Parts: sequence; C-alpha cells; structure tokens
Amino acid sequence: ARFFVGDMEKIILASKSPRRLELLLPIYPHLTVKTVEVDESLPGDINIKEGTEMLAIKKGAAVAFLEPGAIVISSDTLVELGGVALGKPHNKDEAFDMLSGLSGRAHNVHTGVAVHYCGRVFSGTATSTVYFKELTDKEIWEYIETGEPMDKAGAYGIQGLGGAFVSHYTGDFDTIMGLSVSLVQNLVERALGGND
Repeated sequence: ARFFVGDMEKIILASKSPRRLELLLPIYPHLTVKTVEVDESLPGDINIKEGTEMLAIKKGAAVAFLEPGAIVISSDTLVELGGVALGKPHNKDEAFDMLSGLSGRAHNVHTGVAVHYCGRVFSGTATSTVYFKELTDKEIWEYIETGEPMDKAGAYGIQGLGGAFVSHYTGDFDTIMGLSVSLVQNLVERALGGND
C-alpha cells in the first residue's frame, strides 16, 4: 500500500534550492521551506557518496530539532570528478577551473536525501553519470558571465544553460538537478511506516 502525506502532516523542505522545491511541490503541495545554516565541511577521508548523505542528514536534523512533529526532507548534491568532490564555486576563476576539468569527461552526480520524522531518520543516495562535450575557454567564460554556475555544485545547471554542455547522461535527470524524487518518495513512505 502506498502511503500518502495527509493534510494533517506538516512537511518541510530543509533547502533554499528553488529547483528542489519545484521538483517536490507537485507531489507535496503543502510543503513549506525552512532552513538552518549548518557546517557543510566533510572529513577529508570520507567517501564522497557517503558524504552527500551525511550532509543531507545534518541539514535535516537541524530543522527537525525545531519542528519535532514534522516530516523534514533534506538533500545535498556533490559532483565527483576523478575522486574529487566539486561543490559550489566560490568565484569565477574557480567556476572556470571546474568547468575546464569537466570538459570532454564523465563525472558522477551524487544526491543524498534524508527524511526526519518523529525522532527517526531515513536516508539514501542516488547517483547519475553525466558526460560533457569538449568545451572551449570562450564557451566556458560566456557561460560564467550569465551567473548561472555560481550557486551550483560543479558550476553548472543541467536544467538551465549548462544543459548545452552535456552530451548524454545515465541515471535520473532529477538527481542531476539536485534531488531524486523517487528516493524522496521511498524514504517518506518508510518514515510513515510503509516498510522498514
């Protein structure tokens, strides 16, 4: 049996990302947004995939503490290139370095998701692989000047102008955007007692 979030359940997205909100609103129309700043640094020896899940749990825990009765959904996305995690660029030069590195290569996008509910946490990670075309320096700088790369892990948004750099991908498009909707639904269902 599928479990639906009723009107009585308070459901919160612990993320400022407009893309995550856009993905979840059609499924959870009562969704509200609440965030708490947390330290997003990871221990140096951690596996990147595990790290995204750990950060998702951390972000959600901070909000769940303030909203104990609510279903809290949180997420974190990292781009992994050759074993190195790429977060959001701090400046244009860093964005250029990231995009130059991605040019003509494949990289993984890991999106960790956590659902906190009634003192319990359910979490997981979805991974997609993205293949970039060869990019010229001119193409990269023109893209950086649009401002789009600056708030995105790996310095590009597949759903925006950055999609033009992608030759193909495997896995879910929404995972690359920053949230696996199927994983969220699965975790919410488990949180509400679907199956443990």
